[in-house]
Amino acid sequence: MKKYTILLLLLTAGVQFSCNNDLDPTVYSNLTNTNGYQTKSDAIAAVNSIYGRLKGPVVGDNFSYWATRHFALTDLATDLGHCQYGGDPGQLSLGTWNAANGLLKEDWNAMYKLIANANSAIYNIAPMTGISDAEKAQFIAEAKFLRASAYMDLTDSWGPVILITEANLGNPAYLDQTPPTSVEDIDAFLIKELNDAAAVLPVNYKSNAIYDSNDVGRATKGAALTLLAKLYLRSHSWQQVVSVTKQVMDLNEYSLFPSYNGLFKESNKWCSENIFSSLSDANTNGTELLNHFGPVDHPVVQNRWQYYTVNWDFYNTFGDEDDRKQCFFPEFMGVDGLLHKQAPTLGAEPPAGEFYMPDVSTRKYADDETTTYYDGHSVDILRYADVLLSRAEAINELSGPTAEAIDLINQVKARSHAKLLVLADYNQTTLRDAILQERGWEFFFEGKRRSDLIRMNKYDVLVNAYHLRVGEAAQIKMPQNKFYTYPQSQVDLNPKLSNADRQ
Repeated sequence: MKKYTILLLLLTAGVQFSCNNDLDPTVYSNLTNTNGYQTKSDAIAAVNSIYGRLKGPVVGDNFSYWATRHFALTDLATDLGHCQYGGDPGQLSLGTWNAANGLLKEDWNAMYKLIANANSAIYNIAPMTGISDAEKAQFIAEAKFLRASAYMDLTDSWGPVILITEANLGNPAYLDQTPPTSVEDIDAFLIKELNDAAAVLPVNYKSNAIYDSNDVGRATKGAALTLLAKLYLRSHSWQQVVSVTKQVMDLNEYSLFPSYNGLFKESNKWCSENIFSSLSDANTNGTELLNHFGPVDHPVVQNRWQYYTVNWDFYNTFGDEDDRKQCFFPEFMGVDGLLHKQAPTLGAEPPAGEFYMPDVSTRKYADDETTTYYDGHSVDILRYADVLLSRAEAINELSGPTAEAIDLINQVKARSHAKLLVLADYNQTTLRDAILQERGWEFFFEGKRRSDLIRMNKYDVLVNAYHLRVGEAAQIKMPQNKFYTYPQSQVDLNPKLSNADRQ
């Protein structure tokens, strides 16, 4: 994606400190919201600033939102995530978070910063006269899609939240304390926004009349429809899921990448499975995914933290024939001279020359080909495998197991050489469980696990079962833990955000 910047050049005349009051500075240029939205480049810069919020602010501290920290909320606090460290991620891993958790605060802030950029862009691009109607529609559609994505993530995590749009910016009282908007009302808003965006956005950016290059990574019609399908999936609107996923499939734009592990290689920036991703380049806007996910003491992937990891229980559910089981670092001779591996039994002490790892690192964002400190891994926020499995889930909820539902699941399994499903072996309940398991295997640490568990009413069941098996407390209680506690900093600013029923 091309990067544009708005250059503000402010020159002031030299001032001599004297008794002469006539020596006021001369301002040669002054950029405001009014004169800053004049050209197409100005509008593109505003839109690109929204995409930038998907990651972090600058190289060197690029670990916000989809650049790393969002995974703590979506995967670490589930039956598959683990963190051997304490602090904020340790709380989420153990299910003991509270309103003071820093990761909750940072993710909330990152999402609302994206929303603020989107609101500002829509508000200021709408009255522009220096661009065509087609350009204006394109830029606003991109902004609406990105804003919808952030509101989906906010409502997944916190349920009712403060709904702020460009319409609020013209209201002098828009910063006043307001109560959160219900998920149902936000969903209705997002359905309209995503339908509007899908009607405008192109299928792809090849030979695009507005952008002069094939800007992969920008919002597309398929991305808007896929996010809409995910919204319907969350609300159990099964028929709408079936309808919208068919629209995505009928675009004939997407297919599964041949190799699961190859899909996440840093060298694979974009492929036909990507529907919407946050893209990075190690040399210009690298992130710290590799540092958080990489193994400790590895001879090749060095100086990493093994911070966000998968627990051994989940790792052991993969079949040996499944290529996705190769997406980990389960055993290696470390630079410390010890053989790092899984303990044979819970609590076992390692013999001389061995080290029993408390959890297992994933190669998903820490492949062997990357040796730089900052990496350029893409984060696939929406990909085609999710369309196939979402459609299979909706079909099963409407009709029970069907040949189409089984085929959709088996397409995903076959790519990883996993054992295929047989229609005769399943009823609606057992296939629902199989789909949840398949989604875990396919999407671990892709920001989907917690919402999947909650949607299928298994969050407390599976998370507590894991913690009890390893000798930890069963902390998850429903329905109060369906949503996270609001960050205390936000409650202090707006007491209408109440955590009374979330503790």
